[in-house]
Amino acid sequence: MSPHRVVVLVLPDVVAFDLGVPGQIFGGARDAADRRLYRVDVCTPGSAPVRSASGFTVTADRGLDLLGEADTVVVPGVHDRALIDRGELPDGVGEALRAASARGARVMSICTGAFALAAAGLLDGRRATTHWLHAEEFRLLFPPVELDPGVLFVDCGDVLTSAGVAAGIDLCLHVVRADHGSEVANRAARRSVVPSWRPGGQAQFIDRPLPAAGDASTAPVRAWALEHLDEPLDLRALAGRARMSVRTFTRRFREETGASPGEWLLRQRVDRARRLLETTDLPVDQVARHAGFGTGAALRQRFAAALGVSPSGYRTTFRSAG
Repeated sequence: MSPHRVVVLVLPDVVAFDLGVPGQIFGGARDAADRRLYRVDVCTPGSAPVRSASGFTVTADRGLDLLGEADTVVVPGVHDRALIDRGELPDGVGEALRAASARGARVMSICTGAFALAAAGLLDGRRATTHWLHAEEFRLLFPPVELDPGVLFVDCGDVLTSAGVAAGIDLCLHVVRADHGSEVANRAARRSVVPSWRPGGQAQFIDRPLPAAGDASTAPVRAWALEHLDEPLDLRALAGRARMSVRTFTRRFREETGASPGEWLLRQRVDRARRLLETTDLPVDQVARHAGFGTGAALRQRFAAALGVSPSGYRTTFRSAG
């Protein structure tokens, strides 16, 4: 059986890290006999040299015709202002991407590579993501796309998009896992010395301007709450500990964290449960109590909603990557 053909389309001002990710992850995916499961090739428009955003030149032996042989097409991120500011693609790129998709090839983007897929019309009416820094530019250029800049990647089956930089690793590992299972994906992750799994719905690490800490900060209450996650934590009690009204506390809390107190507490409790599942053999009911969920049923519901997997499923996946 021939390896699955992955073709990486290199566009002007390509991001060097993004360019290297498909070859590293797909190239590291091997079966139990150490046979490669993917073949990764690179093409450029007109097979012409392309300058990267890091200052070196990328050369390729093939042009856009190679997309006609691809089982999967990957478009890495770019810093090209013609594309990001105006949605302009090099000649022939939109047509080649549309033809590959129509033929049945899976099409993926990393970071701002989503601009190329959107410019080609492949994301119209679909949910997609890109680097959060470019979300507003993307929305202005491509209003038909349902942009979700708060996640690591979006899988629409035949078209997949990821957030910035390292999220491309998560997307490629997700594809390997979907194609060949967790064992192969975990081996590819270990080969690259990266985490084997982060859920697509996990939030991007978005830079939010925070007010100076000072006397009115909620930071001391947050620090106290982290030490008492296994206890009932009432909003009114938290506000009282901060010597604020509930309204002021909630507003200040959101300014400082980008989330409501309830949302923040849920994230911390899920994270506590995740760490306990990774590092202990505690039964799920005990993990639930230590993380402040009370019951195993409550933990399962919240954990699945946050991460898209059950606590036991998460523990199994994590342990199998060890």
